[in-house]
Amino acid sequence: MNVSDFDYELPDSFIAQTPAEPRDSSRLMVVDRHSGAIQHHIFREIVDYFRPGDVLVMNDTRVIPARLHGIKAETGGAVEILLLRRLDTTTWRALVGGNRIRVGSRLKIGEIGAEVIETLDDGERIVRFDIPLDERLNALGETPLPPYIRTKVSDPERYQTVYSRDPGSAAAPTAGLHFTPDLLLALRERGVRFAYCTLHIGLGTFQPVKTERLADHIMHHERAILSADTARTINEAKLAGGRAIAVGTTAARTLETAGILSKGGDPAQPQDGEACAWRPVIAFERDTNLFIHPGYRWRVVDGLITNFHLPKSTLIMMISAFAGRENVLRAYETAKTEGYRFFSFGDAMFLTDLTETLD
Repeated sequence: MNVSDFDYELPDSFIAQTPAEPRDSSRLMVVDRHSGAIQHHIFREIVDYFRPGDVLVMNDTRVIPARLHGIKAETGGAVEILLLRRLDTTTWRALVGGNRIRVGSRLKIGEIGAEVIETLDDGERIVRFDIPLDERLNALGETPLPPYIRTKVSDPERYQTVYSRDPGSAAAPTAGLHFTPDLLLALRERGVRFAYCTLHIGLGTFQPVKTERLADHIMHHERAILSADTARTINEAKLAGGRAIAVGTTAARTLETAGILSKGGDPAQPQDGEACAWRPVIAFERDTNLFIHPGYRWRVVDGLITNFHLPKSTLIMMISAFAGRENVLRAYETAKTEGYRFFSFGDAMFLTDLTETLD
């Protein structure tokens, strides 16, 4: 398939600039992944689509204040650094904006010095700071909102999930922004089990596809973690007949990576191995560059909660692999007709099998 197969028109007026208040008052489109049938709800009503024994899998990563403003030490010219991934106590992968930023360039962020020590592909650089940043990030940095959000968020916690706890992401797992403590309690009272994974979001999730053929695109690596306790919870729920519902594409990538690894597969070549009804997950901590697009054989995920994604993005390709490209694009057109809000602060979709829905 080609990247152009996942394009659609979206006027700027549909792009949400602020989050819904309260979180669970956002709209919810429920889409049957097989037939494409659509139902419209408020997000808090999603509890009615769960049954006792299901397991809700959430990405507990926390966004760090990854955008830093500084200057070039030699000239005083402005630079902007977007931290993508910590390599050790003082060294980071980052995007660095500014004129003539080369290997050896000295930078200053406040009173902290730094040096560019390596240039990578796609504009990334390795930056070594003179001292560790971790304890100073809150004072030096700011939350890196996506470029299509032009309204400053008054409370940075609105770009965090209520269950975030492991700092490391340059962007939020936005499907989780709709959940409130009360909604999670309602799901628990319904008999839903909770499981947490971690995928620290960098460029891999949002990097534009620069090749025309999907088969030629190579995903960036992102760090993912699934603990032994989480693997046990998911496997017990599935063996007992429950469904694994992923909150967001990052949780889905982590689960599917675990399913591939359980049989000795390689996330870089996800089509290897036999198809099966489901595949037990295993604990792991490693990078994943799993690229899910139509033709992928799903191993673990039974339902997917997600937002409305950018045209031609790897995210719309993933949900098209789960629910069918035609169903997804038709749902997006319905969303525009019905006035849904798109992207990070927008409304939500639940892709599921409606024949399995309870009352």
